[in-house]
Amino acid sequence: MIKKPSVPFAILFTLFGILAAGAQAKDWPAPIKALEAQGVEVIGTFDAPGGLSGYAGMIEQQPLAIYLTVDGKQAIVGSMIDAKGANLSQEPLDRLVSKPMTGKIWKQLENSTWIADGSKNAPRVVYTFTDPNCPYCNKFWKDARPWVSAGKVQLRHVMVAILRDTSAGKAAALLTAQDTQAALTQHEQQHASGGVKPLGQISATVRAQLDTNQKLMQQLGSSATPTIFYKDAGGNLQKMQGAPSAEVLSRILGPR
Repeated sequence: MIKKPSVPFAILFTLFGILAAGAQAKDWPAPIKALEAQGVEVIGTFDAPGGLSGYAGMIEQQPLAIYLTVDGKQAIVGSMIDAKGANLSQEPLDRLVSKPMTGKIWKQLENSTWIADGSKNAPRVVYTFTDPNCPYCNKFWKDARPWVSAGKVQLRHVMVAILRDTSAGKAAALLTAQDTQAALTQHEQQHASGGVKPLGQISATVRAQLDTNQKLMQQLGSSATPTIFYKDAGGNLQKMQGAPSAEVLSRILGPR
């Protein structure tokens, strides 16, 4: 069996079906087909040094580099390192797997139902799946205030209702408020005492929005809040689940 790769690609991707389906239609060499049988999704090919043929794939939601030997009878899985210690696998995996999936997932997040938190002109945008009853979401909201208040980051809270019976009513109250950002701010400031009062009646539109957000969250490989999506310095999508530590917070939100 193929083991989960230990190369430094921490990003999670799940929405690779369209790209992989096109790749799987090709008649791959036998070793590549054997890897597919073990769960590898082959996305595309790239030129590799030493006469090898490179394949970009994914397994367990992580990018994977595969190298086919010259005779086509064996495949080597893992990173290729040159004499200077540079990882030659990273560029093709970024180009063929990470960047295409970043664009796809980022667009889906943009099209979800979210509440803006911070300036629309902020240079950095961060998406976070938020349940109104989630104490860790509230911690992230508080910890992010210096960046948001300074206009450096806009958080976009993709609202879900997964924790308590009142989560849907509270999310609905926030989403239907006249000023959603002000309502969210007041809710987070009063979170310890219960926050916003849940709506008794939730419209079909809002229920559909919450359901769609939850399905997207599940498709992106998460079942807990907060789940945070952001772009790293290379423009690739990164995922963080739970309230970030101070060190990770700076990586997500940038310099203060």
